[in-house]
Amino acid sequence: MRRDWILKAIPGIQLARSYQRSWLKSDLAAGAALSALLIPAGMAYAEASGLPAVNGLYASVVPMLFYAVFGPSRVLIVGPDSALVPMIAAAVLPLAGREPSRAVALAGVLAILIGVFLIAGRIFRLGFVTGLLSKPIRVGYLNGIALAVIVSQLPKLLGISVQGGSLQANAIATAEAVSQGATNPVALVFGVATVAIIVAGRFLPWKVPGVLLAVAASIAAAAALGLKDAMPMVGALPQGLPAPALGGVTTDDVVGLLGPAAGIALIAFADTSTLSKSLAGRGGVHTSGNQEMAGLGIANVASGLLGGFPVCGSSSRTPTALQAGARTPFSGIVAAALVVVFMVAAPGVTAFLPTATLAAVVIVAAASLVDVKTLLRLIRMSRMETALLVTTFLGVAFVGVLQGIVIAIALSLIAFIRRAWDPYRTELASLEDVPGYHDISRHPEGLRVPGLVIARFDAPLFFANGEVFAEHIRDLVADAPGPVKCVIVASEAITDLDTTALDDLVELDDELASQGISLVFAELKGPVKDRLIRFGVSSRFGPDHFFPTINNAVKSYKRTFGL
Repeated sequence: MRRDWILKAIPGIQLARSYQRSWLKSDLAAGAALSALLIPAGMAYAEASGLPAVNGLYASVVPMLFYAVFGPSRVLIVGPDSALVPMIAAAVLPLAGREPSRAVALAGVLAILIGVFLIAGRIFRLGFVTGLLSKPIRVGYLNGIALAVIVSQLPKLLGISVQGGSLQANAIATAEAVSQGATNPVALVFGVATVAIIVAGRFLPWKVPGVLLAVAASIAAAAALGLKDAMPMVGALPQGLPAPALGGVTTDDVVGLLGPAAGIALIAFADTSTLSKSLAGRGGVHTSGNQEMAGLGIANVASGLLGGFPVCGSSSRTPTALQAGARTPFSGIVAAALVVVFMVAAPGVTAFLPTATLAAVVIVAAASLVDVKTLLRLIRMSRMETALLVTTFLGVAFVGVLQGIVIAIALSLIAFIRRAWDPYRTELASLEDVPGYHDISRHPEGLRVPGLVIARFDAPLFFANGEVFAEHIRDLVADAPGPVKCVIVASEAITDLDTTALDDLVELDDELASQGISLVFAELKGPVKDRLIRFGVSSRFGPDHFFPTINNAVKSYKRTFGL
């Protein structure tokens, strides 16, 4: 039993035991291809987060190693991601001021807190919380993130330095600098060329990533033309391996990061679990959301402890590994080892890497988050969900990234309550030569049983809609063509009942009884009946108030009144 628990908690052990030698060649090739993408992408996301480029490499290497051991997915690549960049910057930079070392320490603490939240979520089995973010809200959120990232990187693409912060401040400061002729034409050329090479690389027949081609070409051109002083450069990386960098963080800093950490943890897990499940589905296997939470949490804690920052599943590097033939997480371990070799043996290569090139890498990655297709589809299908998408987008883009998380969750809950508060409800009637009972609003030719109302209410009964349910019954009784003797509630969709709704139900029963009308239920779920017993109203709603089907209830009514 203990052995099974260990194997479940550490999937890497089982995978190592079942590893096949025939997979090794594919994993080595995929690891080599992946490492070529990890280096520029990691540095780019670090720069975009307001951190030194080398910390992006730490955040690329360390989490992959730990996720390979503790993560449930066989091929998922975790690391820095464009979706987290603005949230990290918004949480860390206001506390760090202009001190890079302090920003690194705060980013590390943020990653540790995110990891702790995720591990706690695994312990308490909270994997379901990502259901709070519906697809329209997640698409609106990612579109807002994309706009915020692109605007934040435009100054670096133009080779200028601005004092921004929010999307509006960045946009205004950039526009002012451009109008004053502060644009660095050399940086702009390198940035635009980088975008062009990355985009063109997607259409080339070979599998070399366009990002690698663009970065290598930028370094070669800048070195050959002697442009080190002509535009901002990343500079040579410090030689060394990932190491703790948490000095100078105070208790107040930790408290200030708790809220952002909780929000980022939710988004990071939502993105990672969605990607992991889609990959598992393609392979015909199953992954546990709770286990995914634990693997991602451990990866974030490790990243924070060793000089990195928050990470999640990468929707750009994972496909690269798959296309290169990755079979297992060993491909990630190979890629991490090759990145470490680069950090130790050739850190000076980045001395001629233009900052504009890394900005272009981030802009292209952020642009891939934009989903116009879903917006157009929702416009045709649902005004409510379109409004949710647009509102979330505006909140993230113009109110703030971290505030956008709160807006997204609040909108999800409001949308759920709105649907449950005002569900579809109707009256049922029989049709000639068609079995069962049917919606009379769709079948106005339906036949009513004299003195009988069959009502349907498509939602659980709770504090927000108990009165709505009662009013629905009152309206049907008032609009009936003749005196009503009985109301049958088609209860299949009533899957829950709370005490507030129960009080509304009791009040309705008293009101109907005073008019000589009985209230009965058909197809009510067993757990809801059990709840009525626990609430102490079983004497009011006895066995004669419940029927297994609507047909049984109608037959009982006809027998009682001789119809």
